[in-house]
Amino acid sequence: MKIKYDLHMHSCLSPCGDDAMTPAFIAGNAVLEGLDLIALTDHNTVENCPAFKKAAEFYGVSALYGMELTTAEDIHVVCLFGSVEKAMEFSAYVKARQTRPDNQPEIFGRQLVVDEDDNIIREEKGLLIYAADIDFETAGKVVYDMGGAAFPAHIDKTANGAVAILGTVPEYAGYRLCELHDASKLPEMSKFVEYRGTEYITNSDAHYPDAIGSAGGEIELPDGDPAEQMLSYLRRHYKRD
Repeated sequence: MKIKYDLHMHSCLSPCGDDAMTPAFIAGNAVLEGLDLIALTDHNTVENCPAFKKAAEFYGVSALYGMELTTAEDIHVVCLFGSVEKAMEFSAYVKARQTRPDNQPEIFGRQLVVDEDDNIIREEKGLLIYAADIDFETAGKVVYDMGGAAFPAHIDKTANGAVAILGTVPEYAGYRLCELHDASKLPEMSKFVEYRGTEYITNSDAHYPDAIGSAGGEIELPDGDPAEQMLSYLRRHYKRD
């Protein structure tokens, strides 16, 4: 089966995410954009994933659940799971290894935890974007061991991309799939990825409504549940020592 996906999107819980980006809004608009599979990946937390799950089920779109982790090196890594429960387990692991100073909404933006009907449950007071004490290599191992999949985010970006920070995506780290924000940069960026067999996907990294599905990709997967098949595909592209 061929599916359209976008596996990197931020809700109103990310301080840099627009307040309009509620889980329900994301799921509904993903369907309008013709997406078959979506993922919610707020910065260093999964607290809007329960609402996202209900919204995805309501709109009939497959979903994965996770976060965009900020590693100790300040590299962004997309971490995905097949269930909200596993995502929350990983989120607790991250929170225990992260310092969260008070957010300043007037500077960074609000951080809203909402339900599936867009009702605000609470506002997260601790700033979510700070790095966790989890290094780039360890992140992939922990996610894999918890049953999920992880890949370096937007390696073609100068901010928080593995290439910009490390100068490469090192082979020893185990990642055999990387994300690009701009697919046209593949010939340039592949020179900085040590493992020659690495594959690439594109995602929107949407923070605002008009970006939903804007840079998602298409992929041929075995027949079955799109979320399960995609997670299996991503896990095959990680080498655990």
